[in-house]
Amino acid sequence: MVIDWSFWRRMPVIFGAAFLGGLVLVGAMLPVATGMFDRWSRRDVDMRSRLAFDSMRDQVAELAQRGDSDRLVALFERIADDQRLIAAGLCDAGGTMRSASRQMQERFACSTLPAGADEVALTLPTAGGTIAVNAFPLPPYGRVVLVHDLGFSTTRVSRFRAGLVLAFVLVALIAAALAALLALMFARHWLGLLRQAIDDLREGKTPPQQPALLGVGEDIQKALDELDFVRKRIDATHTEWTPETLTVALANELPGSEVIVVSNREPYIHNETSKGVNVQRPASGLVSALEPVMRACGGTWVAHGSGSADRATVDSADRVAVPPEQPSYTLRRVWLSEEEQDGYYYGFANEGLWPLCHIAFVRPVFRESDWAMYKAVNAKFADAVAAEARRPDPIILIQDYHFALLPRMLRERLPQATIVTFWHIPWPNSETFGICPYREEIIDGLLGSSILGFHTQFHCNNFFDTVDRFMESRIDRDTASIALGGHDTVVRPYPISIEWPPTALASAKPVPECRAEVRERHGLPADIRLAVGIERFDYTKGIIDRMQAVDSFLTDHPEWRGKFALLQIAAPTRSKLASYRNLQDEAVALAGDINARHGGDGAFAGPIVLVAEHHEPADVFTLFRAADLCVVSSLHDGMNLVAKEFVAARDDEKGVLVLSAFAGASRELGEALIVNPYHTHAMGEAFVQALVMPEQEQQERMRLMREQVRARNVYRWAGQMLLDASRLRKRQRISRLVAPPPRAVNGTRPSPVGA
Repeated sequence: MVIDWSFWRRMPVIFGAAFLGGLVLVGAMLPVATGMFDRWSRRDVDMRSRLAFDSMRDQVAELAQRGDSDRLVALFERIADDQRLIAAGLCDAGGTMRSASRQMQERFACSTLPAGADEVALTLPTAGGTIAVNAFPLPPYGRVVLVHDLGFSTTRVSRFRAGLVLAFVLVALIAAALAALLALMFARHWLGLLRQAIDDLREGKTPPQQPALLGVGEDIQKALDELDFVRKRIDATHTEWTPETLTVALANELPGSEVIVVSNREPYIHNETSKGVNVQRPASGLVSALEPVMRACGGTWVAHGSGSADRATVDSADRVAVPPEQPSYTLRRVWLSEEEQDGYYYGFANEGLWPLCHIAFVRPVFRESDWAMYKAVNAKFADAVAAEARRPDPIILIQDYHFALLPRMLRERLPQATIVTFWHIPWPNSETFGICPYREEIIDGLLGSSILGFHTQFHCNNFFDTVDRFMESRIDRDTASIALGGHDTVVRPYPISIEWPPTALASAKPVPECRAEVRERHGLPADIRLAVGIERFDYTKGIIDRMQAVDSFLTDHPEWRGKFALLQIAAPTRSKLASYRNLQDEAVALAGDINARHGGDGAFAGPIVLVAEHHEPADVFTLFRAADLCVVSSLHDGMNLVAKEFVAARDDEKGVLVLSAFAGASRELGEALIVNPYHTHAMGEAFVQALVMPEQEQQERMRLMREQVRARNVYRWAGQMLLDASRLRKRQRISRLVAPPPRAVNGTRPSPVGA
C-alpha cells in the first residue's frame, strides 16, 4: 500500500491555480460581453429614432412649408415627451436651429453635425451625461435631429455586468461544492489508508518500496510534537500566576468544561456553636489553589461532610452552594459512618499508606478489614462523582492518597473523563512500596488517571520504577507515560505551593511589633534569639530530631544558653492513633529534659517552648515575622508548605530558613541552609550558622527564595495541571482523527476510552 502524501501538499497550489484561472476568464469575458451589450443598446436607439422620424416626417414637412414655428415646436415637445428621447428639433442647411423642444438648446447645437445632407448617428458626452444624436435629412428644409439620453443604457450595462458576475459566482460555488464533495469522498478513503499506514508503522511494517508510509508517521508525530513545544514554551514563559490568570487560562483552554474536585477534606465546614451555625474555611493550600478554579467554572466539589451542622445545611441531594457569601459552585457532601472513617481514613490511609510512603521508620499496619473499608469508601465517592457529572467528559481533579482506587473506578463509570490525580505525599522506592500487600490494586487504580502528579521528579521516577517492577505495562520515559490495558497515563511533577501574595500578610503587623509581642506572650527575654517550628504533631515532621539538635547545639556552644530558644507550635492531630499520642508524650518529656539541662534562672525556664495547639494563619504569620530562624526538619515530606510560608511572611528579607534535605521544598529553596535531620550535630551547627549570618547574606538568600515562591505559587500549580489536561484533550482529538473505529464485539461497539 502506497499513500500519495505529496498530493495533499499540492492541493493548495491546485485550488489556487483554478481560482486564478477563473479570475482571468471573468476578466477577459467582461469587456467582450460589455462591448456587445453597448452595441446592441446603440442599435436599439437608432431603430427607435428611425421609427420616431418616420412617424413625424410628413407633419414636420408640412409645418415647415407653412412656416408655422409655434406648432412645429409643439410637435417637437410632444415627440420629446419620452423617458429616453430628451429633445427634437429641425436644423437648416446652414447649421441653424429653426425650431426645437426646450431641452435641445441645453444638450445639442446644430453646428455639431457634419456638413452634408446624409443621415447621421453620433454619441456625444455632455455635462448632463452621454447622449445619442440621430439626424435625418428632410429636403429642402434641412435635417430633423433627435437626441436620446444614454443613461438608461449605462444602467442596463451595469446591471448586465452585475448579473454576469453573479452568474460566474454561482457557477464557481457549484463547482466548489462538487469539488468539496469529491474531496470529502477522497479524504474518507485517504483516512482509511492513513489508519492502515499508522497500524503498519506501529507493527514495524515499513518496506523500503513504501517510503510514503514514513512521511505519514513523521507528519503525525510533528503535529503532536508541536503541542509539546507549546507546552514547553508556556512552562518556560514567565507568567504572573494569580486567581485572575487561572480564571483566564481555564476560560481559554477549557471553555465550557465541567470541573469536579474530589478530596477528603471539604472547603467549607458547617459547625454547631452556642451562637448558631458557624462556617469554617480550613487553612489549606489545597483549598486556596482550587477555589479559583471552582469559582471560575461553577463546578462541583465532592468531599466528606465532617462538620456537626453539615447535614442540616445541605439540600435533599446532599448539596450546598458555596461560598456562603457569594455562591459560585456546588459542594457535594459524602457521609461516612464512624466505622468507615476508622477503616478508610485512620486505618488504611494513615496507619498503612502514610508511614509506608514517608519511610519514617514507623511500621505500616495493613489490616484486611481496613482495606475492605478503603475500597468501599472509594466506591462510594466514585458513585457520588458519577452522579454529579452533567456530561460524559468532565475534568476530575482527585486529591491525595485517600483515593488511590478512585481513578480506575471513575474510568469505568466515565470512560471519556479527563482524570487528574495528585499524590500529595512522597512516593517511596519500589522495594519499600513492595511491602504493601495490595500494591498491584493501588497501582492499577492510580493508572486509571489521565494525568498523575507528584511534587518532584524524584517521586515520579520512584513511581515509574514501582510500576516497572510490579505491573505488566509499557513505560515510555521519553514521554513520561505509562500504558496499561490500552490506556495511557502521563506522570509529571507539579510542585505545590502557597498563594501569593499571602492573605495574612496584608494585615500583618510590622516585624518589630511581632518580635516584641511573641516574646512577651511566651515569657521570653526581649533580646532572645528565636527559632520557630510550626506543624502538626506528626512523626514525619522531625519534631523530636530538632529538639535533640537544640540539645546538641547548646551542649557544644554553651555561650548561647539563655540567649536562644526554640518555640515549637504543634497542633494535635489523629489522636485516635497510638503512634501520634505517643509522639506527643515523648515530645513533652524530651522538652522537659532539655530545659532542665540548659535552663537558666527563673526568668528563663529553658530553651524549648512547646505549645500543643492549633494556630490561625494570622497568628502563624506573626510567629514567622518574629523569628530569627525557622526550622523545617521533616524526616520525609512531599513538599512542606511551612518553609514557603515562612519565606512569604518575611517581606523584610530577614531571617534564615533551616530546611531538611528530605522535604520536597529543598528542591526549590536551595538558598536555605539544607540539613540532614538525622544528623543531630550537623543540624545544631546549622543553628550556629543561621544565628551569626550577616544581614546582607540573609537578604540575598531571602530575596531569591521569595522570588521563587512568588513565581511558582499555588495558582501556577493548579494552572499547570489544567493546561496539561487541555493539551492532553487536544492530543487525543488528533489521535482520534486517525484511530481506527472500534471493532464490534457481540454486535455492539465498545465505549470510547476518552481523555
